[in-house]
Amino acid sequence: MAAADVGGLRLGTYVINAGVAEPAYLAQNVADVHRLTERRFEFGIGAGYVEAEFAAVGKSFGTPGARVSRLAEVLADVRERLTAEPDLPVPPIMIAGGGRRMLELAAHEANIISFSILANIGPGEPEDAFADRIDWVRSAAGERIQDIELNLFVAGVGTTASDVDLTLGTSMSGRSPDEVAKLPAFLVGSPAAIAECLLRYRAQFGVTYISVLEQDMHAFAKVIPLLR
Repeated sequence: MAAADVGGLRLGTYVINAGVAEPAYLAQNVADVHRLTERRFEFGIGAGYVEAEFAAVGKSFGTPGARVSRLAEVLADVRERLTAEPDLPVPPIMIAGGGRRMLELAAHEANIISFSILANIGPGEPEDAFADRIDWVRSAAGERIQDIELNLFVAGVGTTASDVDLTLGTSMSGRSPDEVAKLPAFLVGSPAAIAECLLRYRAQFGVTYISVLEQDMHAFAKVIPLLR
């Protein structure tokens, strides 16, 4: 309701865990927020990767494949319920992930695709792994790619690696802090250097949407004017 009073801003969920969500309640909440914000809502959803979240509601964590299947089922159910409403409160859908099956699902179903930290992990250099993920999406989306926004999830921003909390990256990837600091999901350098990097990602990969954590918003604010 607070967001409804701030005209022009898009409001989104980054991202709801489909593995613990009930489609009927989720659809109702999505519709209500979309209406309250005068259709400025983005519905972000993922397969879930934190086992404790599943345990907290008594659900099996399952395999990655099972979680992606659950996401596809929940998304189809929610979309069906929303399209049945007279005013069609169907917001843009963001799907976040890093695995091939997840990104291919997103390429077919999402309006926005967000590349998680795990999308930076693979053979070769981090940017090579990221480029591979972009190629997977483009191949699966076909002509649809023209209507999809590509989002980079940024887990840390700072002038030097010591300024950045790399914990999330090391825990998810199993890699050393030095390796994690080089991932596209971590922006390390001066504001000008970070802006140059992001402009290159825009030209090279088509990434036009950046998400940062609240703890990094002040550091990233210095970058924003350099991207315009």
